[in-house]
Amino acid sequence: MNAEQIKKLVGEMTLEEKAGLCSGNDFWHTKAVERLGISDVMVSDGPHGLRKQDQEADHLGVNESIKAVCFPAGCGAATSFNRELIGKMGQALGNQCQAEGVSVILGPAVNIKRSPLCGRNFEYYSEDPYLATEIATAHINGVQSKHVGTSIKHFMANNQETRRMTVDAVMDERALREIYLAAFEGAVKNAKPWTIMTSYNRVNGEYVGENKEILTDLVRNDWGFDGIYVSDWGAVNNRVRALQAGLDLEMPASAGHRDAQIRKAVQDGVLSEQVLDETCERILNVIYRYLDHIDEQAVFDLEADHNLARQIAQECIVLLKNEDDILPLTKNQNVAFIGKYAQKPRYQGGGSSHINSALITSALDAVKEAGIENVTFAQGFDDKVDAVDEALEAEAIQVASKAEVAVVFAGLPDLFESEGFDREHMRMPECQNHLIDEILKVQPNTIVVLHNGSPIEMPWVNEVKGIVEAYLGGDAVGGAVVDILFGDVNPSAKLAETFPYQLEDNPSYLTGFGCKDTVHYAEGIFVGYRYYDKKNMAVMFPFGHGLSYTTFEYSNLKVDQKDIKDNEKVTVCVDVTNTGKVAGKEVVQLYVADKESTAIRPLKELKGFEKISLNPGETKTVTFVLEQRAFAYYEPEIQDWYVESGAFEIMIGKSVEDIVLSEEIVVTGTKKIPVVYTPNTIMSEIPDCPEAKEILKPFDSQDGMGGAELDEDSATAEAITKEMSEAMAKYTPLRAMITFSDGNISPELIDDMVEKLNALETE
Repeated sequence: MNAEQIKKLVGEMTLEEKAGLCSGNDFWHTKAVERLGISDVMVSDGPHGLRKQDQEADHLGVNESIKAVCFPAGCGAATSFNRELIGKMGQALGNQCQAEGVSVILGPAVNIKRSPLCGRNFEYYSEDPYLATEIATAHINGVQSKHVGTSIKHFMANNQETRRMTVDAVMDERALREIYLAAFEGAVKNAKPWTIMTSYNRVNGEYVGENKEILTDLVRNDWGFDGIYVSDWGAVNNRVRALQAGLDLEMPASAGHRDAQIRKAVQDGVLSEQVLDETCERILNVIYRYLDHIDEQAVFDLEADHNLARQIAQECIVLLKNEDDILPLTKNQNVAFIGKYAQKPRYQGGGSSHINSALITSALDAVKEAGIENVTFAQGFDDKVDAVDEALEAEAIQVASKAEVAVVFAGLPDLFESEGFDREHMRMPECQNHLIDEILKVQPNTIVVLHNGSPIEMPWVNEVKGIVEAYLGGDAVGGAVVDILFGDVNPSAKLAETFPYQLEDNPSYLTGFGCKDTVHYAEGIFVGYRYYDKKNMAVMFPFGHGLSYTTFEYSNLKVDQKDIKDNEKVTVCVDVTNTGKVAGKEVVQLYVADKESTAIRPLKELKGFEKISLNPGETKTVTFVLEQRAFAYYEPEIQDWYVESGAFEIMIGKSVEDIVLSEEIVVTGTKKIPVVYTPNTIMSEIPDCPEAKEILKPFDSQDGMGGAELDEDSATAEAITKEMSEAMAKYTPLRAMITFSDGNISPELIDDMVEKLNALETE
C-alpha cells in the first residue's frame, strides 16, 4: 500500500479509530480496524531469538513462549566483529518471524555499557558507539531483508535497571551526542530500522518519550528516520505530550484509558488532529510494509538454525589467555570438565529476551558427539546458592587431580545477572572462586571457561593457564566451546568491552546508578577504554583484545593523502600476513587520535575494523575509508560535529593497547567556531595579529598585572616572579585592566576595544 492510499485510509477513520490505533490491542498486537479492512499485526521480543508468546503472555517471560533458537546475546555478538556473520543471524531471525507471523522483532539493543554492573549488559553490544553502530546495522539489515521490522532499543541512556522507569540520566551535550546517541544515529542512517523503542527513563530532566527536540527535530528531521516510535512496555508518562513529541505507538494495551485521553485532547483543541493523522499514517506505513510482503513459504527450521547458532558462537568466543600454549587440547589427552555449566550451560540472560530453546548443546554433549572419550566430569558447584558444596567440590578436586588438564566451566548464574536488577559487585560467586583455587592446588594445567554477560573480577587470573570467555553464547554454545578447546575452530573474537581488574577502576564507580531518581554521568565522554586509555590505567584485558592459535604480522601501512580538508576522504591500507601454522581470522582495528586538540578528547577512538580470514603464509590488504566523522568531536558552541585543524594519527592495532603501526596526517577543518569577544575575554584568547595588537595598543603603556620591571634582588621580585606575572597576564580578562591601570583604562575604552575586536572577526 503506497503513501497516497494510506493517507486516504486514515481520512476514512473516525476519531475513535485513529486514537485506538495509537496503542496496542493486547500485549503483542496492534489494533485492527475491521470496518476498513485494516488487520492487526504481532510484534515479539528479541533481540537474539524469537520469543513469541500467546495473548495471555507477559513481557518478562514468566509464561511460556514457542520453542525457538537462541543465538548469542548482544554481549557475544559484538565480539565477533563480523558484520557479515551478524547479518546472517538477522536473516535467520527475519525468516523465523515470517514463518511465525511476526511483523516486528524487538531489537537490537544498542545501549552503551556505561557500568559493568548494569543488569541488562548481556543484551547490549559494547562500550564503544562505533562498534555498536556497525553490529546493529548488520543485524537490522539482515532482519529487514526478510520484510520484517526491527525495533532498535532502548532509546536512549537506558544504562541501568535501578529505578529505570523514573531515573533521570543527567549528562553534558558531548556525552549525549558522542556516546549515548551515536550508536542509534549510525544505525538509523545506515539501516533505517522500521521502529525505535523509546526507553522508560528521563534524560536531562525530560522523559525521552516526551522529548520533541530529540524524537522529531533530531532523529526524524535531521537523521531521516522514517519509521515509528514505539514505547517500551509501560513507558508512557503523559500520552498526549508524548504524541505531540512524536511517540507513535504505545505498548501494550491501556484498557482504553490512553485512547480516551487522545480523543479528549483533540476535542478540546489541545492536540491537533493533523498530528494524530500523521501518526496513524506512520503506523499504517509500518504495518503494511509487513502485510504487503508476507512470505507464505517461510519455514522455521529449528535444527538448521541451531547449527547456525553454533557457527556464530564460534566467532563470539574470546580467547583471553593461553599461557604455554595450553590450548588447543588434543583429543587423546585426559581432560577433566569441571562445573555445572559443562553439563547445563548458562547461555542466555533472564527477562524479556529469554528464549524457550528447542535444542541445547552442552560441552559434554559436544565431546560425546565428536567421539572424544577421554573426558571426565564433575559438577563442582551448585549455582542456585552461593555456598561451597563440600561433596561436589571434593569430587571435582579428585577428578581434576587425575587428569592432564582441568577445564573449569564457571561464570554468573541467573541470580547474579538479569533484567530487572543491577549487579551489586563484579565478582563471581565465591563458591566458584573457591573451587578454582582448590583445583589449582592439585592441577597446574587449569583452564577456565566463562559463561557471563559482562565483565567479572578474576582473583585467579595469574594462576590459571588459559581463560576462554564464552559470554552468553546461545543454545549451541557448548558445541562452539568444544570446537575452540580442541582446535577444530581457531578463536577469532575480540573483546567489545574492557575488563578492569576491579569495580573501583570503572569510570562510573563514584556516581554509580545515582541517588534516588537522578544519576549524574560525571565521567562524560570517558566511558570504557576512553577512560582507561586517558588515565594510562592498567586493565586486566583491554578493549579489542583476543588471542588466536596462529600469529599475524602487520606491514606496509599507507594513506593516500597526508594533507586533507575535513570534507575529503582518506583511504588507509595495511597488509596483514598469517605467520603461523594454521588458518585463522584476524580483526584489524583502526583508531584515530587528535594530536593537537584544544578540546578535551580521548587519546584515541575506534573508527574502523575489518575481519579477514588468512591461510598460513597468506597476505591480504585491508582497506579503510575515513570521512569527516572519523576526525570530529561534537562542539556544543556550533551544535554540530567539528574538526579542529591539525595533526591526526591513524593507528592500526590488535587491541586498543596493542598498536602496531601508525601514520600521521594533517586535517584542515572547514567549519569555524564563531568568536564573540566580551569584557570577560581573557588576553590569551585574543588573536596574535597586527590588527588586534593595534586595538590593544592602549595597554602597552600600562604595567597591568605586575608587568613593570622589578629589581631581581627585591622582596617583590621574590614574591612575584616573571613566570607568575606572565601566567596571570595570560588569564586576565579585558575588564580587569580597569582595576590595574591606575584609572587610565575606562569601561568605555574596554567596550570600544570589544566592539573593534568583534568587527575584526566579521571581516
